[in-house]
Amino acid sequence: MFRTDTRKRRGSAVALLAAASLMLALTGCGVDPITPADARGNAAGSDDKQGAQGATGSAEPVDCARTKCIALTFDAGPGKDTPHLLDVLKEKKVPATFFLLGKKHVDRYPEVVKRIADEGHEVANHTWTHRILTDLEADEVRGELSRTQDAIEKITGSRPTLMRPPQGRTDDTVSEVSRDLGLAQILWSVTAKDYSTTDSQLIQKRVLEGAQGDGIILLHDIYDGTVPAVPGIIDELKDRGFTFVTVPQLLAPGKAEPGAVYRP
Repeated sequence: MFRTDTRKRRGSAVALLAAASLMLALTGCGVDPITPADARGNAAGSDDKQGAQGATGSAEPVDCARTKCIALTFDAGPGKDTPHLLDVLKEKKVPATFFLLGKKHVDRYPEVVKRIADEGHEVANHTWTHRILTDLEADEVRGELSRTQDAIEKITGSRPTLMRPPQGRTDDTVSEVSRDLGLAQILWSVTAKDYSTTDSQLIQKRVLEGAQGDGIILLHDIYDGTVPAVPGIIDELKDRGFTFVTVPQLLAPGKAEPGAVYRP
């Protein structure tokens, strides 16, 4: 356990660094991010609670305006460790959002994609080949996203409504194509940079230092150190009073609008 004052200072620093990197990705692109609180506020008075239903079999909706919610998200899978990750999430009754990569992932592990959907997690789009979308022409952006949409729909019967641009890089063109395809863009508030280390303890530490209410955690289920870090992350955050939700639950009763960018 970390000392509370030190943990808060480190957590603030991590959150600021994450926010700064995302601001650099968004600078000059004309994209105005929406916070989860704003999404909920824009839907104030709505009677539609469907989007707030739990993904773990509970009939009770989660009200993230009153509950300290956090969303656990995984990028660039599925991979060889994803089935074990799903076992962990099932055991701990935690829903997650999976931003799936098409080539060599969705097409290689279709049974895992189906399991993700069948077990109530949110299935989302992370492009076909992980190209930086802001470097592409509009038709190339469309190809990266639509090909993954088609592959996921073929397996699950549903088309994703969320996407995450690689490296969080978006602009007006990406937003326009996303809107046409019915995809909202989801960024994050804390990342463990698990692509740069296999140290599960370090991954856990980075996440816990940056965790905050209404937060979105970015991890990758394709790196060796990540999945072993997840049980400790879940247990500690539950001890701190967090409730795990999917991204749509975090925004509910608001709904993610196609083309819009969401970031805590």
